[in-house]
Amino acid sequence: MKILMVCLGNICRSPLAEGVMQHLADEHNLGWQVDSAGTGNWHVGEAPDRRSIRAARNHGIDISKQVCRQFSRTDFDEFDHIFVMDRNNLSDVLNMARNDEQAAKVKLLLGDKVVPDPYYDDSQFEPVLELIEGGCKDIIAELRGE
Repeated sequence: MKILMVCLGNICRSPLAEGVMQHLADEHNLGWQVDSAGTGNWHVGEAPDRRSIRAARNHGIDISKQVCRQFSRTDFDEFDHIFVMDRNNLSDVLNMARNDEQAAKVKLLLGDKVVPDPYYDDSQFEPVLELIEGGCKDIIAELRGE
């Protein structure tokens, strides 16, 4: 299974989601591959935000070697599931889908809720990581048929 996590800049939320989902998938020996991307191109080639790296490290997850990249149409062909962090990401990604099959791969990470962007508030990185972790656990349970 290949899963892609998507947010706006690929420096805060989606790197956390990639790290958390990969960590959980590895713990369950699922053999999944997880990646992340941003709908924007501002941070392509950069590492995740230092605050995301710190929050992940606090939970035993190393995301420091991730490299930010921009979402592209070819991602629809590469990934089985594409989870986005908010409704703007959802709209942006769905607008790039070429058909209903591709569009069906795209969902909000938290079902009908959004993952708030912690970029402008240092105190929100831990709560955002916890939201993401809960969403990832729910997705694993759903995809495993639990």
